[in-house]
Amino acid sequence: MRQTSPIDHATSVARARYDRLAALYDLLEAPMERGRFATWRQCLWAQVKGPRVLEVGVGTGKNFPFYPPNVQVTAIDFSPKMLERARRNAERLGVPVDLRSMDVQHLTFSDNTFDDVVASFIFCSVPDPIQGLRELRRVAKPSGTIYLLEHVRPPGLAGKVADLLNPLVVHLYGANINRCTVQNVERAGLRIERVENLWDDVVKLIITRPDK
Repeated sequence: MRQTSPIDHATSVARARYDRLAALYDLLEAPMERGRFATWRQCLWAQVKGPRVLEVGVGTGKNFPFYPPNVQVTAIDFSPKMLERARRNAERLGVPVDLRSMDVQHLTFSDNTFDDVVASFIFCSVPDPIQGLRELRRVAKPSGTIYLLEHVRPPGLAGKVADLLNPLVVHLYGANINRCTVQNVERAGLRIERVENLWDDVVKLIITRPDK
């Protein structure tokens, strides 16, 4: 029997946590979504051209209203309960999307499948973010673009506070608040084309290329 690795264990824990949160997830995040989050999501998806697009970490489908027309979106999540809610929301909104249960750290798609890959506020909770980013690089076409909307570790003293609070936040909500995602993108072998600071050097839009 194969021994469970620390990353496999962390992934199982994260999946169970999001399954538990699924019923309340939209309610918990509603204040943020009514604020800047919806604007940031709209900004993100306005740049996506496709035609074949992968969204990783679809959650309950918060990005559905912002999908551009004339694209074919495949959207994945590793939480069955979140996917259940995403399916209901897609039906309610009339959004054509191919929803699949899958872990971004182990994508089952062939190499060079997608024209664009999109993730929003996902790599704060992926147990092995560099492995997940490498998988995005693998499944993106050489001419493709990878769009990441992420919150990252704050600079200065705020970053040290985030480091102290991070274990508690992860335990309660599953998201790391001190991830250095821009650096992780570079470590994964992606070429950064542009980084936009959307809010106080914490929320960033990171546009990258597979650079194959």
